[in-house]
Amino acid sequence: MRQAEQHRTQRIGWLRAAVLGANDGIVSTASLIVGVAAAESSRSSVLVAGMAGLVAGAMSMAAGEYVSVSSQADTEGAELNRERGHLNGNRETELAELAAIYEKRGLDAELARQVATQLMARDALCAHARDELGITETMSARPIQAALASAGSFVVGAALPLLLVLLVPVYALVWTVSGSSLLILALLGFLAARAGGSPVWHSIGRVTFWGALAMALTAGVGALFGAIL
Repeated sequence: MRQAEQHRTQRIGWLRAAVLGANDGIVSTASLIVGVAAAESSRSSVLVAGMAGLVAGAMSMAAGEYVSVSSQADTEGAELNRERGHLNGNRETELAELAAIYEKRGLDAELARQVATQLMARDALCAHARDELGITETMSARPIQAALASAGSFVVGAALPLLLVLLVPVYALVWTVSGSSLLILALLGFLAARAGGSPVWHSIGRVTFWGALAMALTAGVGALFGAIL
């Protein structure tokens, strides 16, 4: 018996949140550490700033993902309720609408109506949600899953540069944290590309470029204000 194909689109929801969280955790925390360290601060000051950034960032990511994905879920729910009302009020019009969608995809008129009739007989709302509204189980919004994935991956990403604060001499923090974070970002880009089936080097170049830019800017700000203050 042939096994069902496994498609990477099933991973889009959690993969997007996890990659975003880990990337933001590394970039924001490493940039914060580099900026404070460039101001010639003590190890304890750098560590406190990094820990504060980890907690604030994780909560911000979780709240942001939950609110945004919940808004998407609310919109999907409203659309499904509206479509349910249309089906209850004028089923024949909805049947013709679904058949027209299949005609545009290449079926002849008679076959398109047969397909629409059979699908609506089985689950009319599901058929219209998928083919008219573009709402599927794979792509549907899951706020809690997205929030947890984003916050958890942020903490993991942020913990890596924070660990270096404890292990590396303060005078070497700027270059050590920057270099190590860029290597981790490159690895993250590689893993995300492999998991999602996208071009590897494009993904690596994208995350490392923006990470390097963020750290360079914060290092410059830290050095500038450290010299002034």
